[in-house]
Amino acid sequence: MNLSQKSLEMLREMINERTEYRSGPTLINFFNNLGFNESYGQGFPSRWMFTDECLKKINGTPRLDECIKQIFAPINFINRLPELDQHLREFNQYLAFDKWRITRSGAEITFKTLDKVEIDEGVSLSQENGFLAREFSNISIEGLGLDGVIVPVLKHRIEEIEKCFSAASPLAVVLLAGSTLEGILLGLATQYPRRFNSANSAPRDAAGKVKMFHDWSLASFIDVSKELSLIQHDTFKFSHSLRDFRNYIHPFEQMAANFRPRESTAKISLQVLKSAIYDLHENIDSLKS
Repeated sequence: MNLSQKSLEMLREMINERTEYRSGPTLINFFNNLGFNESYGQGFPSRWMFTDECLKKINGTPRLDECIKQIFAPINFINRLPELDQHLREFNQYLAFDKWRITRSGAEITFKTLDKVEIDEGVSLSQENGFLAREFSNISIEGLGLDGVIVPVLKHRIEEIEKCFSAASPLAVVLLAGSTLEGILLGLATQYPRRFNSANSAPRDAAGKVKMFHDWSLASFIDVSKELSLIQHDTFKFSHSLRDFRNYIHPFEQMAANFRPRESTAKISLQVLKSAIYDLHENIDSLKS
């Protein structure tokens, strides 16, 4: 990964101050763990100069990737995961101009290349209200060309989601909506493997080979679906919110983040699923060309 000067400056801020305050000796230890051989003593420059010089030396090398992963390692943010996600959002604002994005899936930090600069302008209250106000005439998964065996299972899940929403069970709505969306997108990928595997945002292993579909995260399916123009921009943005919520399927991560889903959370999650199904019906023919 090769970053611009602006991105390196923000990374320096993340290292020195934002993720935690690192003193001179702490910075020495941090960079020595990345392969440097520095020592602290008389003549040590300012912290920002030292960090800038170190980042300049490793920019464009695998050590920069490792540096970023260490800075944003979820294990360092136990009981502070929302804070970590906020740091990632802020840093991604800069990385977007280098055509990179960092994502977190549970305890895993991964990098994704972008085919163009994508600026995340956030979601305003008016945008959220506008998204929730949309009505969809077709939220049936029939007609998407999914394997006939999985269709009854997905249909039953959608029925369960509606029941859970009516019963004021927001956590159940979030988890079922996330897993159902993932099941639908996995089903499409299975039917059109060449199109999904050839996408620039398809996740790859350490050797650069596209991962098997069962190893893809929901975030990867969402990103590839957006790249293939299967879902619209608003669905894409709110789908990642659902993906963030769905990560709290793990009780300890939910406890650590102090996440308590509310009716509004459930409403967004259900609307994301409806919007995604609607978009897929509108754009499914593009996969057949």
